[in-house]
Amino acid sequence: MGAYLLLALAIAAEVSATVSLKLSEGFSKAGPSIIVVVGYAIAFVALARVLKMGLAVGVAYAIWAAAGVALVAIIGVVFLKEPINAAMIAGLALVIGGVVLIELGSAST
Repeated sequence: MGAYLLLALAIAAEVSATVSLKLSEGFSKAGPSIIVVVGYAIAFVALARVLKMGLAVGVAYAIWAAAGVALVAIIGVVFLKEPINAAMIAGLALVIGGVVLIELGSAST
């Protein structure tokens, strides 16, 4: 499995775990609580394998963190009916732009 495909798995697992953390209501609901633990375990194992495959830690973590932030924010707005405003959208754009710059910078070294 390619490093970026495995990184996508890590991101999906982390996003699932983070959303489930909200749905677990302080770990008072068993189903979402189990998804939190399993999701984070899968995310960290997959991220560790990505790093072992040779992807630079700065690039891998930047993509993982930024994608996670953006996806959780979108899920929060669309499915959990959380508020969003122009400042939040600008912040997400800056995070994504920062990752693109990190990726471009790492390609030139």
